[in-house]
Amino acid sequence: MTDPALELRGVRIRHEGAERFTPDGIDLLVHPGEAVLVLGPSGSGKSTLALALNGLVPQEVPAELQGTVTVDGLPTSGTPVAHLSAHVAMVFQDPDAQIVTATVLDEVCFGPENLLVPVAEVLDRAEHALRRVGLWERRHENPDRLSGGGRQRLAIACALALRSPVIVLDEPTANLDPVGAEEVFAVLGELVAEGGRTLVLIEHALDAALAVIDRVVVLDGTGRLVLDGTVGLLREHADELLALGVWLPTALLAGLRLRAQGFPVPVPPLTPSALTTLLDSLRPATDARPPAPREQTPAPPARPAVTVRGLSVSRGRTPVLHDLDLDVPAGSFTAVVGVNGAGKTTLLHALACVVPPPRGTVDVLGVDPARADPRRLARTIGFVFQNPEHQFIRSTVADELAHTLELQRVARPAIDEQVERMLERFGLVEQRDAHPFLLSGGQKRRLSVGTALLAGAPVLALDEPTFGQDRARARELLDLLAELNRAGTTVLAVTHDLQLVAEHATHVLVLDGGRVAAHGPTAEVLGSGALEAAGLIAPPLARAFRAAADPAWHGVTRLADLASLRPAGDETDAGSGAGAGAAE
Repeated sequence: MTDPALELRGVRIRHEGAERFTPDGIDLLVHPGEAVLVLGPSGSGKSTLALALNGLVPQEVPAELQGTVTVDGLPTSGTPVAHLSAHVAMVFQDPDAQIVTATVLDEVCFGPENLLVPVAEVLDRAEHALRRVGLWERRHENPDRLSGGGRQRLAIACALALRSPVIVLDEPTANLDPVGAEEVFAVLGELVAEGGRTLVLIEHALDAALAVIDRVVVLDGTGRLVLDGTVGLLREHADELLALGVWLPTALLAGLRLRAQGFPVPVPPLTPSALTTLLDSLRPATDARPPAPREQTPAPPARPAVTVRGLSVSRGRTPVLHDLDLDVPAGSFTAVVGVNGAGKTTLLHALACVVPPPRGTVDVLGVDPARADPRRLARTIGFVFQNPEHQFIRSTVADELAHTLELQRVARPAIDEQVERMLERFGLVEQRDAHPFLLSGGQKRRLSVGTALLAGAPVLALDEPTFGQDRARARELLDLLAELNRAGTTVLAVTHDLQLVAEHATHVLVLDGGRVAAHGPTAEVLGSGALEAAGLIAPPLARAFRAAADPAWHGVTRLADLASLRPAGDETDAGSGAGAGAAE
């Protein structure tokens, strides 16, 4: 037996000011060449555990570490972080946390240079890494010019250039469009196939990740390790995992739902291709095809909630949006999609005046963001940043939530009541007195959304609202947004999660190269080929069902569509099944 690449014994970590340890009591051996997926609900300590693997906890991040963490035979608590980087490379949840130089090429060279690698080899490593993630042609640009997804690919290139035997990745595809995410997992798959590299991956987008992973470990809500095994444990322990609130592959959820509907599903699939194979072995009743999706949008209003005319925006000297015209229906839930760099975040920034648009180009319920008083604008449109830390200005979670209400001069008792309600709604009661910057990634996102909701604006713009959330919290957040939407709030959400789009959005806006490529009701856009034309791919569920041989399956785009399906010859009412699939 070879020595383990990673060895954790009795690992407990408590952040400064925290009341409990998360993770708590972790014993884990990871052998060279293994690719391990770490799952767990938000706040279970996944990201904290990742930071302990390269010594940042406890050397740089204030935290109490009990037990031992050993990487490549070195104890992480006593080995300098710079020395550890030759043994374990890290890709952070937030790529901005690790980018320090002025060009893409310099950034990738930075790590090997600090390890005193010869110049020629540094450049060779940098070119190889940048070509793998598709950034070689942009090597002379400032990283600030890259989109969020582009910066994440850059961070992955930096890790590849170090050529460390262990790579730890904390949600590496969270900011990537679906095509970019598949490209990243293709790179990681090549590393696994080449042998020798050990991967530790924290990831919610399991549909693409499973092609890379050979082992899964699961933390519960208290940070304890409760499951450890092959990827098969996802189907074997589906009920437990759903109860924990972690993400499961879309194909698995569909297979469980089909089983609950009475279809013979001996082994639920884990990937879209396996789901298609399963569908080709099944036969739905001819009178039980999924109905055409109903759009939830009310009758067309007298005026749209958001009107855009001739909007052009540049970042520095680079044009991003080009003469955009757009009408967003009042009361709609509009998903804004497109490849990285298409202009999605820039559009939201212009609507909320984070980046002031030219005067007269944007109207939000009669308000021109470029001319409006900040308080009036905040009462008209709420905004949630892609990076939650960009909007935190107070020193405690409770004070951050109270800030907007204080600006509106709400009475103190009412502020306290609303803050308490939001803390409970988003599971942040224990973090009430914590500094926002010390929260987990998922907790930061919930706090940022909570601050926007408290303002009560009739238009809500969110940049990647489910980023960093476990399944339970994401579903809770989406249910909340749907509730607000039904009550009349217009929701615009930038997202790379196209399955989320299919399940929840009433409308889809597709941007391509800073221009509107398509805009309309969700079913219409998903079925038009507009996603593919803009360089995207259809959601995993739609891809799997459209690839089936029987046309009866082709109309399925949402898990909810499966409720109307039943096996051929089954005369029972659909929707009577139970179990994990039905519960989901």
